[in-house]
Order: sequence, then structure tokens, then C-alpha cells
Amino acid sequence: MSDSHGSTPAAWTAVAVSLVGFTVGGIAMIIGPNWLLFWIGCGLVLAAPVVGLVMSAAGLGGDRSNGRGSSADAA
Repeated sequence: MSDSHGSTPAAWTAVAVSLVGFTVGGIAMIIGPNWLLFWIGCGLVLAAPVVGLVMSAAGLGGDRSNGRGSSADAA
């Protein structure tokens, strides 16, 4: 089992982008509904995994070869 539990910059950034997207979409439904703002929130939620994958490919994700977190955690 992984020691990192997904605690990598890529994972946390994806979660943060998704959280912002849900928040924007929720606020859009409360204040209107403001459909443009709602769809912007949906776009952010859909972009979150893409951001996570890109950051992971750039070396900011976990090292899947040994089941550990980032290379800095493997020390």
C-alpha cells in the first residue's frame, strides 16, 4: 500500500481546482441562477483531473513504480 496517500502537489492541486469549480458552480446557482458562472464552474471541475495528470507527468505526482509518494518522500 502506498505511503503517500496521494499527498503530492499534483493531487492537491487537482483537488483545489475541483473544489473551486464546485464552489463557483454552487454560488452561481444561489445568486441567480447565473448560467455562465455555473458552466465556468463545471469547466473547472472537468479541468481538475487534466491539471493533475499534466502535473504528474511533469514530475510533481507520485512515483508509481515503487508505490511511494514523490521522490523527495522516498528518502
